[in-house]
Amino acid sequence: MNKIGFNTLVWSAGMSDDLFPIIDRLKEIGYDGVECFIGAPDEKAYQRFGNHARNIGLETTAVTVVSDSENPVSPSAATRQKAVDRIKWVIDRAQAMNATVLCGPFHSAHSVFSRQPPQPQEYGWAGDVLHAAGDYAAQAGITLALEALNRFECYLCNTVEQLTTLVLAAAHPNVRAMYDTHHANIEEKNNHTAITTIAPLLAHVHISENDRGTPGDGHVLWDETFSALAEINYSGWLTIEAFSRNDPDFANAINVWREYSKPWDIAIKGLAFIKQHCKKQGL
Repeated sequence: MNKIGFNTLVWSAGMSDDLFPIIDRLKEIGYDGVECFIGAPDEKAYQRFGNHARNIGLETTAVTVVSDSENPVSPSAATRQKAVDRIKWVIDRAQAMNATVLCGPFHSAHSVFSRQPPQPQEYGWAGDVLHAAGDYAAQAGITLALEALNRFECYLCNTVEQLTTLVLAAAHPNVRAMYDTHHANIEEKNNHTAITTIAPLLAHVHISENDRGTPGDGHVLWDETFSALAEINYSGWLTIEAFSRNDPDFANAINVWREYSKPWDIAIKGLAFIKQHCKKQGL
């Protein structure tokens, strides 16, 4: 059975010992791993978090974004170098917390738009940045799993077809792709086609409902999604990513203006939902 994880962003985008009781309960519920956002400046907190997770038997993955001042698709070479430096800093934090996967849309600045469609040169710029980051990730034993986002959060990669172009431009074995069911629900024509297209590069999957609430409560085509993952023999993480207003600064940054589901309802019901579909499809 695939390993199942839960992303702590539903509670906080921060990193501190305050997360310990949360991941303790996630372990008790039955999760195999925990995913957290890397962005908070307290470097030592990541190692404490990783040590605590390891001590209670949880594996770790991580997610991050980059800002306009460190944008991999900036026309400025100096800004692109800042992108490399920032991603390297995040990789160091991921290694400190024992993470094996670093995922997210750090191929370009989140919610920053050029006011035109993505250009071939931008894929080249991002590819160069990610290749350099891939070299650094390799020595840390970390896979970079790039994410396609919906059109309201990103313009460079909305679909797995675009994401494939990006990952191939990076041309590095440690630079791969992830699939997020929330974004795919908006941008992809067909889940089966999308998953089989990205299959050769797929390293991570986010299980996320159309409204970012409890998986199974919305209209994502779950049977089609899980059957396609089984068809390609996907063996990586199935990690729930859901959001709330618990961390107002983070919620405001991603346009979360209401509560979708209670965090612990998401965790408990979501785990049962994934296990049900894994059993049904033989994952």
